[in-house]
Amino acid sequence: MEYSHSDAELIKQPIGYWSWAASKAVVARIRGVLGEIGLTQPQWWVLNQVAHADTPRTRDEVSAVLRGYLDTGQAGLDIEIDGALEHGWITQDADARLELTDKGREFFAVAAARQDELREERHAGISDEEYLTTMKVLQRFIHNTGGQAWHH
Repeated sequence: MEYSHSDAELIKQPIGYWSWAASKAVVARIRGVLGEIGLTQPQWWVLNQVAHADTPRTRDEVSAVLRGYLDTGQAGLDIEIDGALEHGWITQDADARLELTDKGREFFAVAAARQDELREERHAGISDEEYLTTMKVLQRFIHNTGGQAWHH
């Protein structure tokens, strides 16, 4: 890969631009690949939360974890949860607890495999040490600017 600038020039590049550009590229790629199988990224988040819950979570519990993801908000999450219900991937009982259906488990396995492929693609040529450093640096930027971010 050829970098955009020399090392001396890269040090002077704006983090705001490059973190935005990286986010935009990664999110667009994820959404494009998931869209190929008829899944939105927020629906993936919902399926992932439901699939990995030790006990069935309520709609509100799932929403509480996901509410801040890419500024989706509660209204957006309600639409995505409803979409997953309409596709038959999850069910909702009288207490609003969400569980995967058999169809949902099969679909989740397909989507999870695609997500694994995407992760491998994104991490090509990047060591775990480099990735860890990147995560710590980005979190330090958030901290230093008074921002807040959280991901489970």
